[in-house]
Amino acid sequence: MDERPFTKALISMIDPFGRAITYLRISVTDRCDFRCQYCMADDMAFLPRDEILSFEELDQIVTAFVKRGVTKVRMTGGEPLVRRGVMSLFEKLGRFRKSGELKELTLTSNASQLERFADELPGYGVERINISLDTLNADNFATLTRRGKLDDVLNGIKAAKKAGLKIKINAVALKGVNDTEFDALVRWCGDEGFDLTLIETMPLGDIGAQRTDHYLPLSEVREQLEQNWSLTDTAHFTGGPSRYVDVAETGQRIGFITPLSNHFCDTCNRVRLTCTGTLYMCLGQEGAVDLRTPLRQDPTGKALEAAIDLAISLKPRGHDFVIAPGQTAPSVKRHMSVTGG
Repeated sequence: MDERPFTKALISMIDPFGRAITYLRISVTDRCDFRCQYCMADDMAFLPRDEILSFEELDQIVTAFVKRGVTKVRMTGGEPLVRRGVMSLFEKLGRFRKSGELKELTLTSNASQLERFADELPGYGVERINISLDTLNADNFATLTRRGKLDDVLNGIKAAKKAGLKIKINAVALKGVNDTEFDALVRWCGDEGFDLTLIETMPLGDIGAQRTDHYLPLSEVREQLEQNWSLTDTAHFTGGPSRYVDVAETGQRIGFITPLSNHFCDTCNRVRLTCTGTLYMCLGQEGAVDLRTPLRQDPTGKALEAAIDLAISLKPRGHDFVIAPGQTAPSVKRHMSVTGG
């Protein structure tokens, strides 16, 4: 798309540890059409619809963040594409891509609904998306997601690729679940021209099972992959938590996100907004600031801006994730779907 010079931010958000906060992740809904075993319980109770911010309110919040120096916005969920009318929010925020104030507008999706929407996204300035896909085995996929169909996801990915979207695949590494499938994922991503990011399971929310049952350090995964692939560390950096390697045989990259075995907090540049207007400054901490109340009580926007400034001043150095032997209780009570990972 035609890129204009980026508008200089009126205000820069610097946290107490000198990190510039330039990335806002928005969970537009806590609902999802899957019930992935590492993410949520099968019998999830979702938020009442009247507690959810409207698209107009989300737009107001994003506008305040863009004014304060945010240059990247990612839509997440739950599954963002299950929220009715969500394309209208992409359309609203697309104006910041056209003006150059946002360098990126993107989303993370399970791709189950993507076939319906892929053609629209480039028109709103979306150039790349992340797809959560932990296995290419249809039976394993159905078991892991509890209700998903792999063909729906693959059709969504195909539609996104046809629409010209750059795709990265995210896969959670799970011992005893998909730990024999990483070679197949690397090969498939290479054939399709996708980068792959592998992620350690995170202790978020009660999933009704022992966390240690499926925790797999990515150091072990890398050792396994190096038996069949030539991996070379690279300085490639996207501003996120991934540490990348180049794969000589495919020409693609593999990223490793290691919240447990190797913390990635020093370069954190992001905050996370829930669909109810709660801003979390860290995925692995419970500290949060309410943005919904000041947004609704003060039409001038000054109270909202003050709440955002307060939140940035409270951003912690890092998270407290831990998985101890026999642990069933999560380190953080809220489910991944609340803040969108």
